[in-house]
Amino acid sequence: MELTLLKSKLHRVTVTHAELDYEGSCAIDDDFLRTGNIREYEQLHIYNITNGERFSTYAIRAEAGSGIISINGAAAHKARTGDLLIICTYANFSEAEVDSHKPQLVYFDKANRITHTSKQIAVQAA
Repeated sequence: MELTLLKSKLHRVTVTHAELDYEGSCAIDDDFLRTGNIREYEQLHIYNITNGERFSTYAIRAEAGSGIISINGAAAHKARTGDLLIICTYANFSEAEVDSHKPQLVYFDKANRITHTSKQIAVQAA
């Protein structure tokens, strides 16, 4: 049996552009892609913290160091400049791989600067 697990997460990035007429995708600063272990053209699941929208698209590369998070094409109807997002990727793992898998988690400040990374999410307290 294979299980689908979280592979990577960009937590609380801010949308810098919403380009309706650009070819559909999500442009992400190359530094964020590399830190988050996200490949260009990889499927993304995007969760808009600001308005509750959830959608999928794929990653394209934006200039390294730019801080760009651009929601493009039809998805631009689901996010606006300034919205906070969680961007995730998932992968399939065999049962033998599950116990050793650790996702790549990347956390951001309000200016789209990486504050820290982690390999696990803290246990939620009561």
